Amino acid sequence: MIREQIGTFFKGFAMGAANVVPGVSGGTIALITGIYERLINALKAFDLEALKLGLSFKIAALWKKIDGSFLAALMLGVAFSIVSLAKILERQLETNPVLVMSIFFGLIVASIPSVAKTVKKWGGDVLLVFLGGLAIAVSMAFLTPASERMDFFYLGLCGVAAMCSMIIPGLSGSFVLLLMGNYRLVLASVNDLTSGNLGSALAVIIPVGIGAVVGLLVLSRFLSWLFKAHHDRAIGCITGFVVGSLVIIWPWKDEVTETILKKGLEEEKVIGFENWRLPDFGSSEAWLQLGAVACGVVLILAVEFCANRNSKCS
Repeated sequence: MIREQIGTFFKGFAMGAANVVPGVSGGTIALITGIYERLINALKAFDLEALKLGLSFKIAALWKKIDGSFLAALMLGVAFSIVSLAKILERQLETNPVLVMSIFFGLIVASIPSVAKTVKKWGGDVLLVFLGGLAIAVSMAFLTPASERMDFFYLGLCGVAAMCSMIIPGLSGSFVLLLMGNYRLVLASVNDLTSGNLGSALAVIIPVGIGAVVGLLVLSRFLSWLFKAHHDRAIGCITGFVVGSLVIIWPWKDEVTETILKKGLEEEKVIGFENWRLPDFGSSEAWLQLGAVACGVVLILAVEFCANRNSKCS
């Protein structure tokens, strides 16, 4: 039991790390580690019956209904990962963006076969939704991010959108926040939380958190139904999302930025991407970046191997 919870904690840690980087989906990590449908079903269990059990203080029954041991270990891993890695990734995305994206590009590439093989039968209908998911994900790379906004309702909407995309494999919650203009704001607020600036941090985190919970509870029910009624089509669409996200996270491209005035200070804001290209194979830096891609591939293969080994042991 303890071994299983430790394994779940590390899967949550990997999900949290993926969710911090624009272009990478924590849902993809959940899918390839074999916990995705269990996660969706656990979230779906938060219903009126669960509320009644909680109000009646029937904690043991509530804990069993929501798969509490699994959820607690997973969410602890996600939270620990986001808090511990947010500052590191924020700094590395500023100083070594291509290297960071190279690692995550390798993660995504290696995850595609793991996602696609869960389709029981590839038919014309599955291929059609695959192409639809691919088109949606690719089109996101060419959208222009909105301006940063601090009002409560918009922050809540950011939470809803980000959480929905976080648990849909192939759609990145962080990239959605980037498109909505509030990615750096949310990341900075997480860092403010660990730095002791609670006032400014909570002003952002509370409305985003409320929106995230609402989005999570609503979408988990829809996804649970979708997997039961249209399993292969759902996975086909998800595979399209994952493949299409490679365009978003492709390391060798240029950011399009504009200078905005924020609190009296000039700040560079990412408004899109351009000049997708191949790495310069004549430079040592490019080979280091390709090595990072390989590291990402190896990490996913190792995670999948451990997940398969644990499932056989259980």
